[in-house]
Amino acid sequence: MIRISQLAASVKPSATIAAGTKARQLKAAGIKVWDFSLGEPDFNTPKHICDAAEKAALGGQTHYTPTSGTAEVKAAICRWYKSYHGYECAPENVIVSNGAKHSIHNALAAIVGPGDEVIIPTPYWVSYSDLVSMTGATPVLVNTTPESGFKMSPAQLKAAITPKTRILMLNSPCNPTGTVYSRAELEALVDTLLANSEAAILSDEIYEQLTYGDAKPTCVATLRPALKDRIITISGASKSYAMTGWRMGWAVAPAAVVKAMDTIQSQETSCPSSVSQAALIAALDGPQECVAEMRKEFAARRELTYKLLDAIPGAKVVKSDGAFYAFFDVSAVFGKSFGGKVVTDSLTYCNTLLEQAYVNLVPGVAFGAEGFVRMSYATNAATIEGGLAKLAEWMASGK
Repeated sequence: MIRISQLAASVKPSATIAAGTKARQLKAAGIKVWDFSLGEPDFNTPKHICDAAEKAALGGQTHYTPTSGTAEVKAAICRWYKSYHGYECAPENVIVSNGAKHSIHNALAAIVGPGDEVIIPTPYWVSYSDLVSMTGATPVLVNTTPESGFKMSPAQLKAAITPKTRILMLNSPCNPTGTVYSRAELEALVDTLLANSEAAILSDEIYEQLTYGDAKPTCVATLRPALKDRIITISGASKSYAMTGWRMGWAVAPAAVVKAMDTIQSQETSCPSSVSQAALIAALDGPQECVAEMRKEFAARRELTYKLLDAIPGAKVVKSDGAFYAFFDVSAVFGKSFGGKVVTDSLTYCNTLLEQAYVNLVPGVAFGAEGFVRMSYATNAATIEGGLAKLAEWMASGK
């Protein structure tokens, strides 16, 4: 019998993917499921992007490309940063990978290892801590609260820094909370790090085009000149352009880090998809009205979601200004019985809710925040209304 490695045994399956799998199993059995588990836009990829991919495929762009991406796609990424953020980078500072998660993994693998520490504010995206642990480094979790808007303070950051600190991981807008740090708040964190450590910053900005109201995204790399050699910016096309299946993520980083990531990627996957790279160029260089239209629809769904959640007793909502998630406290019903089953934590809450009401949420414990659950509102209004009506009915049944 083949023995499973210590690494494989220590890594937890992605909670969001696991939740989506459960929902698909119920759907396959003919059950109507109100699924709010996956962070995936329900829109199709815009036509001009698909057309570019078709043209590339039929034109013979179906072969290996350079490991870190074509010169053309890197140039497109540089143009986009200059246009959107006013940030200038060169092609040697860019690497394209098979999704932003792959970019994060390669960045961590390139610069941390056993004995190193990586600071992560919680709640955090489910993969962060495991990706750090897979390198042998130690995740240092800094708890934030609803009262702070789920934002880490400079004082908390300073207290978490040790001589072993190699990276601070930031995510704004944040998954799962939707939190958007202001430019001034990020400047305060950056200044604290620069004054107290030689560590780098890994800034995951995948939701940067999805902010609402007065909230504005900030490219952390633009904040201080001293960051030039200490910042790794992660982003991708999945969320803003509805391109989850195309697997297009990238990192913008110092040339030496990009070279190390390139070497790692060459042994893992060779190059990213040639056809997807052509699609990415069309996404970044093409008309941006599609992004504005999707953002407008997400904003309307956000308002609907919060309105309905606010009316559910036992659901304590912290409103946010980015991404497409509602992250809310359900600990008020812990200890209650639903259909004969006692809910004791966020995991039993979500499992019981799915089994009895067929509403699928993700437990907060997976994000480092017990007592909370995450709902993705990247779905249509009818699903939001129907699913939250079922949630309200089920919550009221607790005894």
